[in-house]
Amino acid sequence: MTTSHPPTFTLTVQAEPTALVIHVGGDLDYETCDELMRTADQHLADRRSDQGRLLELRVDFTGLDSIDSMGLSTLLMIRRRTDAAGVRLHLDGRPPGLERLLEITGTLDYLTAPCDVSKGELRPGTG
Repeated sequence: MTTSHPPTFTLTVQAEPTALVIHVGGDLDYETCDELMRTADQHLADRRSDQGRLLELRVDFTGLDSIDSMGLSTLLMIRRRTDAAGVRLHLDGRPPGLERLLEITGTLDYLTAPCDVSKGELRPGTG
């Protein structure tokens, strides 16, 4: 019998004065997406209560190996929460697999459109 070992998944957080960068490494899937969601939620809540206002949440996918539908669902939820908080979401370092998933599912424009933080409105197709 062969046992499989779960792929390595890493999240590192880099705080800047008005931005937060979450670096994602490994597979973003059913088993790991809750960790990304908890991390984003925690830091969005923490930064709202701090003296400095969070203006941007950057998720860096340079180290991403793969993403499944639960990973995509998590990105959509993060987008909703950043919009509600008036925070711009950026998906940086998107590898070809993630880019293709976003294009195929029709979520690329939605997830990369800037939010007009003064009005909380999206401007699709401009990001």
